[in-house]
Order: sequence, then C-alpha cells, then structure tokens
Amino acid sequence: MVDSQYYLPNDIGVSALDCREAFSLLSPREQMYSHFLSRAAWYGGLAVLLQTSPESANIFVLLQKIFRKQPAAELEPVAMAAGLTSEEYQAFLVYAAGLYANMGNYKSFGDTKFIPNLPKDKLKALVFASQSFKEQPGEMEALWDSCSSALFSLEGKQKQLGLGSKGITTYFSGNCGLEDAELAQKFLDFQKLSAYNTRLFKTEKGGKMSYEVRLASAVKSDCAIDGEGETRCGSFSFEDQEFTVKRGDYAQIMERVCHYLEEAQAHAASENQTKMLEGYRRSFTFGSIDAHKEGSRFWIKDKGPTVESYIGFIESYRDPFGSRGEFEGFVAVVNKAMSERFAKLVSSAEVLLPELPWPRDFEKDTFLKPDFTSLDVLTFTGSGVPAGINIPNYDDIRQSEGFKNVSLGNVLAVAYATQKEKLTFLEEDDKDAYIKWMLPSFEMQVGLHELLGHGSGKLFVQDDQGKFNFDQNTLINPVTGEKVTSWYRGNETWDSRFSTIASSYEECRAECVGLFLCLNKLALSIFGHEGQDAEDVVYINWLYMVRAGLLGLEFYTPESSSWRQAHMQASFVILRVLLEAGEGLVHLEEVAGADGRPDARIALDRTKIHTVGKSAIQRFLCKLQVLKATADVAGGRALYDGYSAVTDSGPHDFLRLRDTVLLRKEDRKMLVQANTRVQGEAVELVEYEGSAAGLIHSFTERFQEDAEQLEADLLELSKRDSPCWCH
Repeated sequence: MVDSQYYLPNDIGVSALDCREAFSLLSPREQMYSHFLSRAAWYGGLAVLLQTSPESANIFVLLQKIFRKQPAAELEPVAMAAGLTSEEYQAFLVYAAGLYANMGNYKSFGDTKFIPNLPKDKLKALVFASQSFKEQPGEMEALWDSCSSALFSLEGKQKQLGLGSKGITTYFSGNCGLEDAELAQKFLDFQKLSAYNTRLFKTEKGGKMSYEVRLASAVKSDCAIDGEGETRCGSFSFEDQEFTVKRGDYAQIMERVCHYLEEAQAHAASENQTKMLEGYRRSFTFGSIDAHKEGSRFWIKDKGPTVESYIGFIESYRDPFGSRGEFEGFVAVVNKAMSERFAKLVSSAEVLLPELPWPRDFEKDTFLKPDFTSLDVLTFTGSGVPAGINIPNYDDIRQSEGFKNVSLGNVLAVAYATQKEKLTFLEEDDKDAYIKWMLPSFEMQVGLHELLGHGSGKLFVQDDQGKFNFDQNTLINPVTGEKVTSWYRGNETWDSRFSTIASSYEECRAECVGLFLCLNKLALSIFGHEGQDAEDVVYINWLYMVRAGLLGLEFYTPESSSWRQAHMQASFVILRVLLEAGEGLVHLEEVAGADGRPDARIALDRTKIHTVGKSAIQRFLCKLQVLKATADVAGGRALYDGYSAVTDSGPHDFLRLRDTVLLRKEDRKMLVQANTRVQGEAVELVEYEGSAAGLIHSFTERFQEDAEQLEADLLELSKRDSPCWCH
C-alpha cells in the first residue's frame, strides 16, 4: 500500500480560473498584447519540467502524445477495454492533470513526488492500447521505457526534492552536494554573476573537479554576439577549481519565449512596456540577468497598466540551496475596484511603517511607493499559482528603486474557498466565522504581507568602494544594545548569505508583519472593516495562521529533518512562537476524532490577541528584522532553525501530530486556465471545464501550432542532460 501522500486522490478539487469578464473589458490591442505575453509565458513555463526532475519532460511528452490523439472521453472506452476500472482511469486522469498543474511529477507546494494511483501494468496496457501508440509504436515504446520506472519509483531520495542525499534536484548534477553549491555561490559572487538563471554541473577529469555554470539562453554560442556587448562566458580558475560559464540551457524554449515577446512588443501600450519587453528579450536571448534587471526597472516604472505581467527566473523556493530561480510568467487584468483599497494601503504606508517594531534606522531611507493592484489572472505559468506577489526579487532594485505588489483576486476566490466539512482541527464554534471571514481576512493579510512585509526593512551594505549605507559608528542593535558589527559586503545579497533558510525566513517576517499590522485600526478601515467585524477579521486572521502552522507539519520530512515548503515552515515557526507566549493564548491538544482515529484541536483566545499575542509577535519580528538587516547569518540560523525544529519532546509531540495531519490532509486544488487564440483580427478566449479532463484538454490545445517539434525539442533537452543525474 503506497502512502497516500504520494498520490493525488480521485476526488481532488479542480476549479476553472474565471477571467472572462476581465478579458472582455480589454481593448482589441490589449487583448492581442495579453495573447502574445501568454504565449511567451506558457512556452517559458515548460522549462520548469527540466528544472524539476530528470523524468518530468518525458512524462509530459508521453501524456501530450496520448491526449492529443484521443481526448479523455474518447480514451475512456480504450482504458476499459485494456482492463482498467473506472476508478483507475480517473486516477490516471488525475495524475496527468497533476503533472500539468505542477509542471512536473513533484508537488509545487511541498516538493513531494506523486505517482499514479493505479498498477504499473494497467497504465502500460493503456499506453500500448492508445491511438498514439498504434500510429508510432517504436517511438511510444521507447518513450514509455525512458520514464516508466522513474514514474512509479519511490525509492529513497526520490520521494522529495533536495540536494545530495536529501532528494532529487535538476538545478545541480547528481554528484553535487552542499559544499559544491557553497563553492559555486562564492564563485558567482566573485564574478558578479547572479545564480537566478543558472544550473550547476560537476564533472571529474583525471581526479580533478571541474564545474559548468550553465546560463538559460536562446543563444548557444559562448562567444560575444552582435548586440550583446561583452559576454560573461569563459573558463576561470577559482580556489584551485576549474569553472566554465556556458550558455544555451533550455535554448529551444528560450527561443520561443523571445519570439512571442517580440510579437507582444508590437502591441505594447507605452514606451516603458516596450523597453521592459526588450530587456526581458535580451535576457532570455543572451542569458543575462543584468538585462532582466533593466527590463524590471522599466516594469516598475510602468505604473497602473491595464494589463500587468512579469516573466523570468523568479522565485528560488525550489532550488535546495535557495539561489536559483524557477521560471514563471503571468499575465493579468487589473481589477479596478479592489485595487482602490490597495492604493489606499500604499498611500497609508508611511503612517503604518513606523508602527513596525524596529528603530527608524532599520527601515529603508525612503519608502518607494509601489504599484499595488488586485489582478484577475489570465495566465500564470510555472509550477503553481500564488495568491499574491511582491517583485522583483533583486535586492539592489528593491532597496533603491522600488517594487510592485499584486494580489491575485480570482485565484483567492477559487483556491482558498472552503467547505465546513473540510475544516479540520478547529472547534465547531469557530467554523462558521472561519468560513465567513476567511477570504476578507486573507485578502487583508496578503495586502499587508506583500506591501509592508516584503516591502519593509533596510539591509545594511558596504559597497565595493567601501561606502556604507548606514553610520557604522553610531548604529545600535536594538536586541543587544550594542553597536552593529556585521553587514552585507559588495555583491552579497540576502539570498546568497542566508541561502537555504532565506525564502522561508523572509516569508515568516512578512507573515508576522501582516499579523502585527492587522491589529491596527487604520489598516482595518482601509479594507472596510470597523467595529465587531474588524475584531472578527483579526480573530480569523490569527486563527488561520495558527491552524496553518499545524497543517504545515505535512510539509516536514522527519527522515532528513527538513522542510519542503517555505510558507508552511514559516506558519509552523509562528505557531511555536505563539505557543511559547503561554498565558492560554493558543491551545493545542490531541483528541480522538468522531471516526475513532487520532485528531487534534487548535483554539485561540481572542481576548489575548491584542496583549499576549501582539507582544510575542512584536519581539520576534524585531529579532527577525535585525538579524536580516545586519547579515547575521549565524544568529538568524540559530533563531529560525530553533523554532523550525519538529520534535516529540516538550509540551507537544509534533512528530505524532504530523501523523495526524497526514491522516486528515486535503490536497490543494488544481486550477484550470483558459487559452487565447487569434481569429483574424480578434483574440478569442477559450475556456475549459473545472475537471481533470478539462485541465488536460487545456494543455493539449495550448501548444498545437508546433506540437511535434516542441515535443522533439523537450526530449532532446531532457536526453542531453540525462547522464548528469546519475552518480
């Protein structure tokens, strides 16, 4: 019997992401712009297959070939004739939908592998009975053979993503460990190269190690190209090791992204948009993060566009070392009514920021008022769809030039809606209020988290010329009462210094800012909450967070003592802080459920949130900011790892509670996104039903114009690197 955490249940939630009204409000030019940006994003998102696991691209191609010839309904009688039950066929559809939704065979939220919930011989019988197999038996059998054992394998480290013995990763060759990642980071810092668009491959020649840093680019040549200026490629000796910087990772994919970005440029609404797309195009052509930064600067200047978008190697959650970005792209339409609230929040930021529990010197010199909009997503590609985003992630731009915040309204409405019977671990008395206030409170938390969480706090830096952005002679650390003794130097960044804990630590800091500032009457009134309603929103926001801390245990792996999801680790840390505060603020107990199996109850004393709760978060948040600002990696790790520890000692047996959480877990919903098609001079929005079959259909129609060539390119890219994963 396979542990249920490694397959997706047949009744998993699947919902269509509704954007029809938002899309219909766009002008024909804006629709055309959205279409070409979406095409660029969808093609770029395919790089995630190659960034996830050695077998993901081959499985994707296998599924595309099967379903392009026979949609789900047509394939069903074939499956029945091949000996599958209707439950087994549904399990296959759910697996296929899961692979598309996660852009690989590891969950985007939690990084665990999922396998088909049916016997391998049954799936093989279906593949071999398919129309695609009948038409190309040799090719399809080879494709099946190339991925079938990995498709079902749950051996050892294949159960989750990770580096070295801890799991699977394709950001590093299979022979790399943490020490290789650390050495490569030092090399990249020395070369002033960002890790965002790179992968690392290690080879051994005559007993000596050599490393290849490979940049994602359409151009495969390593010498300077017309229009590029100087190339960053070449061979270098660093700490007695040989490093080579090469280009051409995901080349065929990047080529398509550049083509569609160029098409989109013809329909841009402003010069900022044109220059932004030009920067992205140069970045994906030459493999240059500097060019992507340039594009991002114009993106920040593109204030209040009707169509909002971003694209590139953005979030570093899934690199086990925390420096390399996963490809993502989104295209969305601004929701003007909801955006007004966020605009009010932005204009109140300078009143709210001083409320945060650190001295003025630890806040940015000036708050660069960002765009903050609520968007209805038309397209979001990559491994998963978040609820809100604060970008760009480049520290130097965020500190001195600004950033943008977006809340994804139609994602919030669908992905986070819940039913009473599915609300685990809460007291019955809390459930109705939770369902009533969960979306309003979450919307507010997303706003505060993105704008004043990720958007707050200064980093102390001494640049290459020795110049400080703070007075090192007088600045006092408010936690120790002594002078600040550490800071970032030269090319160091938050990600490069705090590496493996950076993502989760920063999410935790932003969540704490949300919890702290949601107690503020001005913040509540901006979101339309007054009186008793405001108190209910605060209560449910805090209750949501402590419940999320308990649910987070699903994403902890005891075998390697590691967390697999940054946000859930952050929620667990906050739960630990609030439990530690004592005085009856949070009550957590193990109970027997109505079904006789282990269960748990978590409760929060709402009368103590403004006192006990507030002061606990205040103290913890100040420590988080001070350690981050001063680049105190040792102190930051000690604090964060301490609260992240999952043990069976102390007042709560969290390892046993983890078993209970796994027993009662509900899988995250999968979202079905629309496609766009050019029909003459117009753009048509093509929608699909909210089901596994609908999700599959959306993907088979998504890459129709060059399906055969695209599939051949993906297989070639996958095959090129296949020797690198064994060690």
